[in-house]
Amino acid sequence: MPFLIRLLVNAAALWVATRLVPGVSYSGGPMPMFGVALVFGVVNAFIAPVAKILTFPLIIVTLGLFALVINGLMLLLTSSLSSALGLGFHVRGFWAAFWGALVVSLVSTILSMLIADSRRSD
Repeated sequence: MPFLIRLLVNAAALWVATRLVPGVSYSGGPMPMFGVALVFGVVNAFIAPVAKILTFPLIIVTLGLFALVINGLMLLLTSSLSSALGLGFHVRGFWAAFWGALVVSLVSTILSMLIADSRRSD
């Protein structure tokens, strides 16, 4: 999927999480949200795979459920980096990050499937 489309999908998924999950908030306009989506993408591209490799035995023992914890921690890291960059994205605590990451994953998957399906029908 091209970079710009992936960025739009991430921005939309993060925005949905700010609307649905208490403790996940965003205060800013549409352009800084693209910055948050970019930070989120970089964190998930470079740090999440390393974290999942290091915790692989724990992921196996929990039948993959610990991967949800890793995703929540990546959302917390995105919040910290976004706050440092002044982008207005904030996650308050682990449980907000956990549920927020779950919402972001679901919305991102659904949007990616819709986009892929619309490209196939063209």
